[in-house]
Amino acid sequence: MSGQLGIGDEVVVDVGPLAHGGHCVARHEGRVLFVRHTLPGERVRARVTEGGDGDRFLRADAVEVLTAAPGRVEAPCRYAGPGGCGGCDFQHVEVGAQRVLKGDVIRGQFRRLARRDVDVTVEPVPGDTDGLRWRTRVEFAVDGAGRPGLRPHRSHDVLPLADCLLAVPDVAAALAGSYAGCSGVDAVAPSVGAPAAVRLPVAAGEPVPVLTERVAAASLTGDFAVSARGFWQVHPGAAATFVDAALDFLAPAAGESALDLYAGVGVFAAALGGAVGPGGRVVAVESDADAVGHATRNLAAYPQVVAVRARVDDFLGVATSGRRGGRRPQRRGRGRHPLAPPRVDLVLLDPPRVGAGRAVLEALVALAPRRLVYVACDPAALARDTAYLDELGYDLTGLRAFDAFPMTHHVECVARFDARTA
Repeated sequence: MSGQLGIGDEVVVDVGPLAHGGHCVARHEGRVLFVRHTLPGERVRARVTEGGDGDRFLRADAVEVLTAAPGRVEAPCRYAGPGGCGGCDFQHVEVGAQRVLKGDVIRGQFRRLARRDVDVTVEPVPGDTDGLRWRTRVEFAVDGAGRPGLRPHRSHDVLPLADCLLAVPDVAAALAGSYAGCSGVDAVAPSVGAPAAVRLPVAAGEPVPVLTERVAAASLTGDFAVSARGFWQVHPGAAATFVDAALDFLAPAAGESALDLYAGVGVFAAALGGAVGPGGRVVAVESDADAVGHATRNLAAYPQVVAVRARVDDFLGVATSGRRGGRRPQRRGRGRHPLAPPRVDLVLLDPPRVGAGRAVLEALVALAPRRLVYVACDPAALARDTAYLDELGYDLTGLRAFDAFPMTHHVECVARFDARTA
């Protein structure tokens, strides 16, 4: 084929390392292929699914395994292979081997973006056994016949299905009924109370159910109100695991001040409030109005904690591009929020997938915290921000990783940074 490949073409390739995103890297006559449904070290027949002549790389599916690698298993879900549901990346990989691969990705991102080697082992989240039946929140798409389902990888099509093997059984129970006229449905199985389903789009004026989620961690025990459409960790063991990991790294002392940024409904803020006590101060910053309303209710027992509705960059009075790579126009800083402290002892931040970015980190370092703890759902963004913090005088002194999303390429990290003393 002389290197010219197009959609539907099949080639035999030797598979190289796992890349961030759930695919492996292979090459054919000088062309880079990102191949799904395979493992490093395998030889497979790959079918091109996206790209063509002149593109820097192609996407492909492994449609036949010619030489299997250790760790390969038969996928438990019949929708998990090429052309099926795009939600799972690793159903063909034994769960323990998945964690090894995710650790390799984290180390690779830190070498590439932070120019440093890290020692990290991806830990299971308590309650997980075989990587199935852990997801408590699923947004299903709905096809033209009103049937809920999930989408194939990088596709707008809908694959109708009545159940997802990653979801807890109550999620399927919440789907009962017809969804004609809907574009999607959010199915939620909270830790307290009955499951709920929210038809999408939500009609103007239609209330969204408020659910109760319970956290039982060493550092925090309590119930939290959260919208059925709001953010909550989807693995039932994740919230408690992340709170304990973050508080262990922060080691807050009574009377200290702290910022909880991208605070959601206040779970970290509650744990911080309990740790710093009545003589301390915690400011929880969140941009979503519903989440701030719930946080105010959830934090009522902690008068030393205040929930603020603001974008983090606006709260700190900095200008940001708003998105990694500057693809949105530059935003001017609006001036610091009146509750933004001039100094702070501790910072806990749990930003969205794009990470915090240099401008926010520079503003945080200007507050001279003794320690920052960064909760990250994207190892690439964390590694990039680790490089920024290193430049700003903060050393990475701890890193843990958790397999909160088995069968997918996603992994959660908790990192500790201490102010450099010399």
